[in-house]
Amino acid sequence: MTVSVLVVDDSGFFRKRLTEILTSSGQIKVVGAATNGREGVELAERLRPDVITMDYEMPVMDGISAVREIMRKHPVPVLMFSSLTYEGARVTLDALEAGAVDFLPKNFEEIARDNSQLQKILIDRVLDVARSRPGARPVAPFRDGAPPPAARAPIDAAPVRSRPESILRQRHGIQERAPGVGATGEAEVPRRHARRGPAKHYAVVGIGTSTGGPVALQRVLTALPASFPAPLVLVQHMPASFTPAFAERLNKLCRIEVRQAEDGDVLRPGLALLAPGGKQMMIENRGGQARVRILPGDERLNYKPCVDVTFGSLARSFPGKTLGVILTGMGSDGKEGCRMMKQSGSDIWSQDEKSSVIYGMPMAVAKAGLTDEVLSLDEIGPRLVEGVS
Repeated sequence: MTVSVLVVDDSGFFRKRLTEILTSSGQIKVVGAATNGREGVELAERLRPDVITMDYEMPVMDGISAVREIMRKHPVPVLMFSSLTYEGARVTLDALEAGAVDFLPKNFEEIARDNSQLQKILIDRVLDVARSRPGARPVAPFRDGAPPPAARAPIDAAPVRSRPESILRQRHGIQERAPGVGATGEAEVPRRHARRGPAKHYAVVGIGTSTGGPVALQRVLTALPASFPAPLVLVQHMPASFTPAFAERLNKLCRIEVRQAEDGDVLRPGLALLAPGGKQMMIENRGGQARVRILPGDERLNYKPCVDVTFGSLARSFPGKTLGVILTGMGSDGKEGCRMMKQSGSDIWSQDEKSSVIYGMPMAVAKAGLTDEVLSLDEIGPRLVEGVS
């Protein structure tokens, strides 16, 4: 099946270059090109493409306004092109708030080392975005408490050189699979538990996500009271220039404190620490005090930060005393970390398919038989309030 794409950008050179790269795949057809946001809205309504690529700074109508119009009239997956600066991060978060699904840097040199890698990244990203669900969540202003859609940034990812499972098990000293999980790791997706026992005490709550993560994290975290009784660690696939702005924005919206994690930070109730982009976050428990370790990104792993790495450290530091939550996202990052947590006796929740922008990460965990509860996005925040003591 061919994916149809509308390119919206005021640069003729960029429109031409992007069109050449995408059509070279044989899987993508560029059905139109617009020079400003207003023209993009009109062509989107007329051509009904599967995906729209959108610049944010254009004459007549900017990209953010165009995305809002498109989402209001006829929701289509939108891939934004942005700069990887702090200000670029703020603008991109506004675009994600408006309804864009994902983003990439506009400077191609920031995406890839060579032309073949560039082509693969761009083509794969458009095909991934085409499978997203732009209508999985309502689009409303970020400042009013409605979640923005997701951001995922593989520009901070190195090619996979080894299986995450073997790397993580070697690092954390875990040898066996979780009880009840077969050799293939596959199982039917369980239904959410009808009976829920009394609230449990958890030493820490870990939340991992990727595409769709900003919307999901905001929806979950804004439901928590300032007195939430457990510390939280958050892993969102994002580049280094984006995580400070994202943590800052979440902190303004939430009653709990949210900030980007730093090496040596101490976990405490009511504090959510976001893993910095481009690095790995691990939690160490020494002498009864849990501290954050920030390490360089492991080149053998695909994501920086990586949910598997953080969850694996939680499994080792707090066996049987953690809650792992896997939200919307592409791929299967988090599955092996959840497996380690389950082996130690901890609990796992995952987001359901209907409310996920991309049902990849939560599906991988659920199909592996690791999920104790499958919950809609709107249920997860209240369930944390109810189920964590």
